[in-house]
Amino acid sequence: MSTLFDFLPIGAYRTSPSGLLLRANAALVRMLGYACEQDLLVATNEQGIRWYVEPGRRSAFRTQIERDGYVVDFVSQIWLQTLASAIWVRENAHAIRDANAVVQYYEGTMEDMTASHLAQQALLQSEERWKLALDATGDGVWDWHIQDGKEYYSRRYKEMYGYSQDKIWQESDAYTDLVHPDDKVQLLRDQEAYFNQQTPTYSNEHRVRCADGSWKWVLSRGMLISRDAQGRPLRMIGTHTDISDRKNAEALIWKQAHFDALTGLPNRRMLRLRLDDAIARCQHSGARLAIVFIDLDHFKEVNDTLGHESGDALLVQAAQRIQDCLGENDTVARMGGDEFTLILTQVQGPESLTAPLQALLAQLAQVFHLGQEQVFVSASLGVALYPDNAAHVEALFKHADQALYVAKGAGRNRYSFFTPELQEAAQTRARLASDLRVALQKQQFAVVYQPIVHLASARIHKAEALLRWHHPQRGLVSPAQFIPIAESTGFIMDIGEWVFQQAAHQVAQWRAAYGADFQISVNKSPVQFHRPEKSTATWSEQLQSMHLPGSCIAVEITEGLLLDINQGVSHHLSALQRGGIALSLDDFGTGYSSLTYLQKFDIDYIKIDQSFVRNLQPGSTDLALCRAIILMAHELGMQVIAEGVETAEQRDLLRKIGCDYGQGYLFARPMAAGAFEALMAQQ
Repeated sequence: MSTLFDFLPIGAYRTSPSGLLLRANAALVRMLGYACEQDLLVATNEQGIRWYVEPGRRSAFRTQIERDGYVVDFVSQIWLQTLASAIWVRENAHAIRDANAVVQYYEGTMEDMTASHLAQQALLQSEERWKLALDATGDGVWDWHIQDGKEYYSRRYKEMYGYSQDKIWQESDAYTDLVHPDDKVQLLRDQEAYFNQQTPTYSNEHRVRCADGSWKWVLSRGMLISRDAQGRPLRMIGTHTDISDRKNAEALIWKQAHFDALTGLPNRRMLRLRLDDAIARCQHSGARLAIVFIDLDHFKEVNDTLGHESGDALLVQAAQRIQDCLGENDTVARMGGDEFTLILTQVQGPESLTAPLQALLAQLAQVFHLGQEQVFVSASLGVALYPDNAAHVEALFKHADQALYVAKGAGRNRYSFFTPELQEAAQTRARLASDLRVALQKQQFAVVYQPIVHLASARIHKAEALLRWHHPQRGLVSPAQFIPIAESTGFIMDIGEWVFQQAAHQVAQWRAAYGADFQISVNKSPVQFHRPEKSTATWSEQLQSMHLPGSCIAVEITEGLLLDINQGVSHHLSALQRGGIALSLDDFGTGYSSLTYLQKFDIDYIKIDQSFVRNLQPGSTDLALCRAIILMAHELGMQVIAEGVETAEQRDLLRKIGCDYGQGYLFARPMAAGAFEALMAQQ
């Protein structure tokens, strides 16, 4: 990292999640007027120098990056402590996370934009002055007469792109033709939003094709200076700032955080992001994928006998051979050492993997030429299938690792699937699918209720409705086993409707007995959102017919649903909210979490997944994460339910950091309605 920092042409820094300055490159040290990086670190971390001129600016920066995970074009005035003066800067920063999406540190860039900022101020005073001032800053100035399409450009503007003075665009859409195809849509959206007064300012980053055919990143900013009587925009002026250095620096930083330096392959973090995306697509389409762990046999011997340089050369060649065996939508990542992991998509079943896995083994078994040496190694492969073997990333990795162990134990240079009984498992799923057809009709399902406790008062205010299947031969069948089958076969529509009706009738009784604010949560499968409602009446209408308010029910949804949102799903969510039904986001933090949808869909509750609660201890990272989630949720007007609370210490820690509700075995296991009523009688 130090090498990258030292050669960045703009200021760059790294800070800890708590705000300590960890690194600063030479450009930033010079910009802030210090002799060396250490002096700057001491001044910031030990002497407590406050850089922002505006008192609340630092707090605003931290709030934004902790909330969104990134900050773009954050403009502030910064004190130059050693020079007793201040400059205007623009910051861009983002969070670097580990494989579990936990923030490890923040990285950002800082550019001195004092001249540009002062020039923009001059823009407000005089048209003649802004033309002169902006041209002097090195920014290109443009003047757009919108209705007739005429555009005027400063000398610097033309020079930025390498065009001669007499060669300039004459038509209104000629400039747009020079914008990179991937950037055009957003540019036009930003312009339209500004014209329609949906945004207070116009700002857009895009690439422009220069005269020599290269692409230059620019920051385009502008303001309308006139509208007609009907409010239509007439004239707009602004600047283009060359931000290529900053964009290139950000690209280098991002690449180092997500790709292996030796082989150029995705690293563990990038693999996790791609796998989350692949699983989300599979959940929507019903497709399968495979995780393949690869371990090079006898690689350690190569390192020990020929040295690490030869070992590195072998890894690079092996990485290329693996890539050559993959399909267009597949991924190979280097996990470290001689370990690689594959994501294979469009998998029909175990039998469809036989040929590609054998071809991969054959490629890796061929001779490696390392300088004057010829080396032979082989590979062992462990395979796990989604969703056949596991529904979560951690379980898939665990199963692939267990299969890899079997392959190595069987003599290496071979592959092994997680379970040799795949055919038996498939037959079991088929039998369960057949039994599901009649389970509802034969009244084999039951709804149980797990209390949700208000932590501050220690009283039960809510319950979650959970489905149980009492199979006549198999006994109690796990929901994890039959729910995916119900989803893939479509039976989830009838089953989900039945669970809702049971919960609705139950909440009517319990509201009368325990208070008008009692609420029951009902899980709703993504399949139920993606298909038309089975019932002729919506859930809101059914509640209304029972003289119940929508707020008596909370619908629990998963992050995967919001990641694969479409117009139909969005309409479905809006209909629930219009009916007063609350939305609860289940297992928060275990998927590809995005803060944007929390506000977009007006989520009422988020449920902290039990994986964060399980290891809660004073001073632990999980406690810090839970506290951050709670603070964020409360700032956004949401309440928080912690799942998997099993000990009094977990309960007390959650209550201390402001968690609203708790759910777990510490309070009660899921129980039948009668047992729930008995428990409430004790309250």
